[in-house]
Amino acid sequence: MKNISITAFINTIFVIAFIAILTTFWLFNSWDKERYVIYEKQRYTVMADAFLSGLQFSPSKKQLEELYKYFKVESVYKEEDRLDIVNNAKLLYVKESSFGRVRIFVSKKSKYIYVQNYGYNLMLKDKKPKKHNQEIALFLLGLISAIMIFIYVTLMGKLLPLRRLNREVKAFGDGNLDIQIKNYGNDEIGKIAKSFDYAIKSIKQHINSKNLFMRNMMHELKTPITKGRIVVETLEDDEDREILIRAFERMNEIITELAQVEKITSKNIKHCIETVKFSKIVEAAKALLLDQDEFIIEEYEDFDVQADVRLLTVAIKNLIDNGIKFSKDKRVIIRANINKVDIISKSEALKEPLEYYIEPFSQGEKKAHGYGLGLYIVKSILDIHHYRFTYKYHNQKSVFSIIFRNSVKTMVNEK
Repeated sequence: MKNISITAFINTIFVIAFIAILTTFWLFNSWDKERYVIYEKQRYTVMADAFLSGLQFSPSKKQLEELYKYFKVESVYKEEDRLDIVNNAKLLYVKESSFGRVRIFVSKKSKYIYVQNYGYNLMLKDKKPKKHNQEIALFLLGLISAIMIFIYVTLMGKLLPLRRLNREVKAFGDGNLDIQIKNYGNDEIGKIAKSFDYAIKSIKQHINSKNLFMRNMMHELKTPITKGRIVVETLEDDEDREILIRAFERMNEIITELAQVEKITSKNIKHCIETVKFSKIVEAAKALLLDQDEFIIEEYEDFDVQADVRLLTVAIKNLIDNGIKFSKDKRVIIRANINKVDIISKSEALKEPLEYYIEPFSQGEKKAHGYGLGLYIVKSILDIHHYRFTYKYHNQKSVFSIIFRNSVKTMVNEK
């Protein structure tokens, strides 16, 4: 019950309530019919005994009329009416005794008591008012149903703003920062809407501040890094020059990676998913790596993949780059098919679970080059595509895999 939606919960409650009401009405109707059948049988038994025993004493017209009045019946005088009743009406009850015979007939209009005794043939019409228990029950059923429907419609109407609010909040979560939440009234839903609107404005302000800070910081850092790189080239000591060049290059890489993270993780950016040949993505990734083709071994037959070409190229590039950096022989093998891509390199096994390395700025080993933001960017890109990202160590080789099929948003660390 914790995971059921409010709408489904209300629907369930009302369905159960309607079933309970209909069941109660059916049980009451069945019980009332049985009770009325027993009551009528007892009444007609008493009536039959009274007429059969009374007629043997040749009652007067006045005495018969008193019996008619007592039992609430009237005589049917026309012979054709009597014959029609006997021939066409349904026989409901028969009682025979030494005094004569009594038959009860029922037609669409009413019930008739046919008394046959020595010298008497009485056809009597039952005038007792029909009980209206069933009509009352039907009226109550209709009234209760109308009230339940009114309550249901009212409740669902109250939930409509909540659905609209959910759509607007979801749109904001999908990257629409210009969404405005308003006109929800002053009830509880309206108060929640106002709180969301305030939170959205606050988040939007923080995002804009963060983006401004990131752009300014990267711009300000680029200038001294470039100047420092130029100055370092003038140093005469080759060892010191190489150390400083690597340091400045690493700082430049970090700034570039930060820019990539900002673009990839920004939900404001629309991602263009298209069908493209995998070889095209690999060629684009190799172009980004600059003259490292000799270190890359491709073992696959070309196939189509659905992806944002620009983003998946960055992911493949980062995996190849990391494979080359940490490989003992500086070689990386790309094996791929329509289901997955494996980036394989001969290296040491990861000392921590894969989750550790996809955190921003985590370092696999104490070296000048670390995984840094590389795997974090890869995981972010694969999450956008709903691909899986896995790692295993097999035959002294590290295998980072991108799983195209079975798009579960989870990351697995295989040992």
